[in-house]
Formats: sequence, structure tokens, C-alpha cells
Amino acid sequence: MAENEVVNEETVVETQANAVNEEAKQSAQDKKPRKNGKFDKTRKPRGERAPREAEEFEKRMVDIRSVQKTVKGGRILSFSALCVVGDKKGRVGVGTGKAREATNAIEKAFSAAKKNMIQVSMAGNTIPHAINMKYGACTVRLMPAKEGTGVIAGGAARPVLELAGIKDITSKNQGSSNKINTVRATFEALKALRTKEQVAALRGKTVEEL
Repeated sequence: MAENEVVNEETVVETQANAVNEEAKQSAQDKKPRKNGKFDKTRKPRGERAPREAEEFEKRMVDIRSVQKTVKGGRILSFSALCVVGDKKGRVGVGTGKAREATNAIEKAFSAAKKNMIQVSMAGNTIPHAINMKYGACTVRLMPAKEGTGVIAGGAARPVLELAGIKDITSKNQGSSNKINTVRATFEALKALRTKEQVAALRGKTVEEL
């Protein structure tokens, strides 16, 4: 009996050793050595990879400027970025960012824009009414337009209107042409828009009673 048990144990050990050797051989075949002696991990074919998720918001950089600060030891160079984020379905946000590196400033601006998003009140593909908005020395006037007109806007106002999803609108910029003031004025104008239903709800009346 003792001899049989020893034989059985030896057989189990040999079976386990063979299984380990087979796994080692298989893993060695899966990894192909490079010229420099390193091994490549096996990659799945492109058809089997999971598709990348589409970004929820579209990003657009309006302006980036370099700012120099003179100190005792010399000059310190930094960057200021102005960015707009929107989903073209009525949501839009504006943000600015400052950093020593341009890429960091842009990332900060996009992050600030996402945190500062609003829902724009729209009437179809245009705005419900005309509106004037002043920010700093810049005054922006937004006017609704007929279907097929397109976005008639120049400068820094166009990205804000396009990313908000407005397809037919006319705008006019007066005063300063500073991009930051223009974007802020356009953003505040969109923020102040109200539809008939919203005004009626604020006044506690129906649309017919207005």
C-alpha cells in the first residue's frame, strides 16, 4: 500500500510539472522577442477592440495669448486661453484658464467651460427674441432669423452660437472687439433669453394671457 501511494504521488507531481511546462511554452510562443531582447504583449486585432466612446461635448479654442510678467529676476512667461464647449443641442459653456504652459492653460479653460454650462432657450433653430447685452466695453445684439439664414456672426461670437446649436441667427458687435468681452457678452445674452412659456410661468399666467 505504501509503495502504491508513493507511485501515485510521483504521478501527480509529474502531471503538474508537465502542465506548468506546457503553460510556459504557450506563453513563450505568445510573446515574440524583439531585437533589443524585450518581449511584445499580444494585441487583439482591431476588429475585436472596444470602440472609443464619442465625446459628449465639442470643444473649440477661441483665443490663446502669452502674458509676460517682469520681476526682479527677469520675465515670467505664462499663457491665457479662452475656450468654448457645447453639445450643439442647446447647452454651451465658456471658460478661461491661465498657466505657465499653453497645454495646461487650454485644459484649465476647457474644464472651467464644462463647469459653467447653461441651457439656452431656443425657438426651433433660432432664438425666441432679439436681445442686447453689454459686457465691459463690448455690446452684442442678437436677432432671430428665418430658416435657412445660417449663422451670420463674426469674430468670437460665432463659436458660442454654433456650439449652442443655433443654426439661424444674426448678430451685431459694437464697441470693443476684445475676444473675451465679445464671448462673455454673447454668453450672457444667450443666458438671458426666455421663451413665451417661460415668461408665462414666471408671471403665473398662460401664454394667451400675455
